[in-house]
Amino acid sequence: MSKVSCKHILVEQEFEANDLVKKLAEGQTFESLAQSFSNCPSGDQGGDLGAFGKGMMVKPFEEAAFKLNVGETSGPVRTQFGYHLIYRYA
Repeated sequence: MSKVSCKHILVEQEFEANDLVKKLAEGQTFESLAQSFSNCPSGDQGGDLGAFGKGMMVKPFEEAAFKLNVGETSGPVRTQFGYHLIYRYA
C-alpha cells in the first residue's frame, strides 16, 4: 500500500475532537462537520486531503492514517497542529 486517501477535521483541543466523535456517532456526516468545525483550509472541501504517500504528512497523522481500513474513522490524533479526526475513503 503506497498511498491512502483521507479526509480530516482539525481542532485545537482534545475535548472538541471527542465531541465530534459523538456527533459522527449520532449520524452527522464527516464532511459537514469538517466544513463547520475544522481549522484546516481543507474543511471547505469537507476535509478532503486527497491521496498521499508515506513521508508526506507529519508522523503521528501518517501512522494513524495508514492503520485505518477504508471507511474507518480514527479517534483523536495529536500533532503539533492540534487534534485530528481522520477518515480513510480509499
